[in-house]
Amino acid sequence: MEQRRLGANGPEVGAIGYGAMSFSDIYGATDEAASHRIMDACRDWGVTHLDTANIYGMGKSETAIGTYLKANPGARDEFVIATKATITTDENGDRAFDNSAEHLEAELDKSLQRMGVDCVDLFYAHRRDPRFTPEETAANLGRLVEKGKTRAIGLSEIAPATLRRAMKAFPVAAVQSEYSLSTRAPDMGLVQTCAELGVAMVAFSPVGRSLLTDAPIPRERLKDIPFLASNPRFMEPNLTENLRILEGFRALAAEMGTSAAALANAWLLSKGDHVIPIPGSRSVEHFRECVAGEKLALSEGDLARIEEVLPVGWAWGDRYSDVQWIGPERYC
Repeated sequence: MEQRRLGANGPEVGAIGYGAMSFSDIYGATDEAASHRIMDACRDWGVTHLDTANIYGMGKSETAIGTYLKANPGARDEFVIATKATITTDENGDRAFDNSAEHLEAELDKSLQRMGVDCVDLFYAHRRDPRFTPEETAANLGRLVEKGKTRAIGLSEIAPATLRRAMKAFPVAAVQSEYSLSTRAPDMGLVQTCAELGVAMVAFSPVGRSLLTDAPIPRERLKDIPFLASNPRFMEPNLTENLRILEGFRALAAEMGTSAAALANAWLLSKGDHVIPIPGSRSVEHFRECVAGEKLALSEGDLARIEEVLPVGWAWGDRYSDVQWIGPERYC
């Protein structure tokens, strides 16, 4: 697989990584055996970047990675592992964020224990805590590099200005944001700022939570997936309109001899050598379609045809509900 660098001085990783939120039950029930099959496939296909977080299944994702590494001696050296912390709850049980040095280190220690490793390759602040300046958050993360618990730091769902400020306190290797043909806000400055500063742009949900595939999650299953059941793009009348518009994208992919998921990931790879999509799936076959995007070389004509069927702003509904928007920074 083509290699891309995870930050200016970071390790090289496969151009497409894996988003291990799918090792939790957020998009439907899964188990450790299914997660381990995905990790086997990653090794077979050259997918070396694994992205997880402490809240994915409240430790379930990290635990699955840990049991795999324990059962496969030597596999740790084949992966570049990232995890995240910050999202927590307050005394009322409501979602809250904590970028304090104490919280970040305590949560990273738990993550290291679950995965059975001494150090991760990348550790993100999952959300910006407004009680801390970007410089303070970067410094708090940087102390964990100095302590040898992570090799690099990252920020997730932040604005370009936040990245510029954080970089003054400690080098940021990666910024993670939702980015796809259905969520293009990063094109309004974040992709460009990352390129300028030598920061990897790690794109999560590159297939729009299944919308940009040949088999979107069926309507009847949505009621059992709380995150999607309350997501504007999966609610009516938006869902019907989005599926109608996407018929053209699926037809274009078929005409080009590939899958919609492969084409969606290939589009992201074309946006810059620093862009690294991290699709997630509970299915090896569905994940195979995403990985196949790395082999697609899109011409200017191909990109123009994609823009024709999915022009900027095509999607009906916001990417998050009002509640889901609590945490990510809006900047355009």
